[in-house]
Amino acid sequence: MSILRGKFITFEGLDGSGKSTQIEMLANALRADHVRVHLTREPGGTELGESIRKLLLNSATSNWSANTELALMFAARTQHLRELILPALAAGHYVLCDRFTDSTEAYQGGGRQLGREPVAALHKVLCDNLQPDLTLLLDCDLSASLNRARHRNLVTSAAGHPDENRFEQENWEFFSRVYDAFHAIARREPQRVALIDARGTAEETHRKILATVRERLPAPKSP
Repeated sequence: MSILRGKFITFEGLDGSGKSTQIEMLANALRADHVRVHLTREPGGTELGESIRKLLLNSATSNWSANTELALMFAARTQHLRELILPALAAGHYVLCDRFTDSTEAYQGGGRQLGREPVAALHKVLCDNLQPDLTLLLDCDLSASLNRARHRNLVTSAAGHPDENRFEQENWEFFSRVYDAFHAIARREPQRVALIDARGTAEETHRKILATVRERLPAPKSP
């Protein structure tokens, strides 16, 4: 992978850990420093990716095999990289992404018990092994995160928004494996992955994230 001028920051963690709130807060802070920021998410980020997201997260597709799920995650990711992430980085912008390959390793590799190896192999072949400059792993109580995610999805579904309840229907053992897989990644790659205690208020968590970003990444130059 050629050297890219921008910075690629990913947010990881269980659903209900506060990623959506924190990614917006960090984007606002970076924009205040005159940084060009792109917010995106996985699966999604492109027209194709959003179409795949509707399939992957819809509870009606709960009978799919784990390998089908894995293949679709990488199909969306490959298009996402080529169409949005790589061009933005090449232009010197910051890309803040809600989930990336670490989530695939945690949910499909850990939760679905496919293991790390197929995820790593597909990432190397399809994504040129591109790694984020910094990954912020939001760590909070498993039960609290799961309850928040389930409640949120029920509310949004009742309001007529797309059904994204597929993973929240899984059992405790599934999410325990996902949680353990995220922490295994953090232990394996401490220079890239920052474990952020997200048990406090949103503002407390934001301050920790902002301090981590400023410590680990060079200060951006104002235009």
